[in-house]
Amino acid sequence: MPDSPGDACPMTDSRTAGAILTIDLDSVVANWRQLRDRVGPAACAAVVKADAYGLGAGRVAPALAAAGCTRFFVALIDEGLALRSLLPEAEIHVLCGPLPGTEDVFAEHRLTPVLNSLEQMGSWARFLAARGAPLAAGLHVDTGMRRLGLPPDELAVVAADHGRLEAAGVAYVMSHLACADEPEHPLNEEQRLVFADARAALPPLPASFANSSGIFLGPAFHGDSVRPGVALYGGNPCPGHPNPMAQVVRLQGRIVQVRDVDSPQTVGYGATHQVAGTGRIATVAVGYADGYLRSLSNAGSGYIGDRRVPVVGRVSMDLITLDVSHLAEESSRPGTLVDLIGPHNPVDAVAEAAGTIGYEILTALGRRYHRVYTGDGTGGA
Repeated sequence: MPDSPGDACPMTDSRTAGAILTIDLDSVVANWRQLRDRVGPAACAAVVKADAYGLGAGRVAPALAAAGCTRFFVALIDEGLALRSLLPEAEIHVLCGPLPGTEDVFAEHRLTPVLNSLEQMGSWARFLAARGAPLAAGLHVDTGMRRLGLPPDELAVVAADHGRLEAAGVAYVMSHLACADEPEHPLNEEQRLVFADARAALPPLPASFANSSGIFLGPAFHGDSVRPGVALYGGNPCPGHPNPMAQVVRLQGRIVQVRDVDSPQTVGYGATHQVAGTGRIATVAVGYADGYLRSLSNAGSGYIGDRRVPVVGRVSMDLITLDVSHLAEESSRPGTLVDLIGPHNPVDAVAEAAGTIGYEILTALGRRYHRVYTGDGTGGA
């Protein structure tokens, strides 16, 4: 069984690691079950691309499979191959489809390609004809993202010749929402109507439309199967509203030194933080080499217990500096763990402080963290 990048980290002793990353498998499964129940009777797949959004597909995907998830989506062929070795019986769909000359890899490992163009459809159809045996594929119709999928002119060719679908073994049709996290954005309804027209122009086929946020747009966006990703990992699919998902990740950095400071001293590279009066600075062994983004310089924060400690100065490669002046000395000594992602500062809050999205925070999580997986995915069920 191949390990995830997190499992490959040589740091196996939590005492020696600069930071500890805890991933709650029970919460991942609870999030999937909540979404499954919300969209029924539609099926609920799981998107585990990018190493399960940085959390370790080698641990996340088997937990989801044990909970009843049978359909998984990845972005790249290599991700599909790694997942197949973990899940011998699962449906594994590859969103980027077959690169030229890789069709036999899909067949050998029972990966389902998502076909994104007439060119991919033709190559896959020729491969199936030469093979003499059917293999299912998905068909991606571009309804407004303008990234992957058949554009309108190519869809018109397929609509005029349904035999192309049969030749390519197309078993379902899908599309992808561009603005699902903005429920009032007009493009959501525009895409829904375009997708409905596309389905009407094709033979009756199962449809997959909604991503994490799309699920919360309502049943009209669900189709026959939904494809949640970030919501499984605790990201908020409803920005601006309370997060309905359970938190999955906790990142705790370790204080390595505490020092007294006083004005007019400065802290960190570029002297971007000016000390105003006496205080104490705690240095924590996490930096941008660990995925703690440099944009959190003078903007991020941690928590010691329920007390916020702001990041002061620039985030450097291996270290950040926190102002602990307002805490009792005994609560911020070397060795103390500071919540950098946790109950008081979940992934989306960290992302907002960094000027980015929770996806980037999750997928940037570093290899030097000591990873701890809690729960077995059953959640006591």
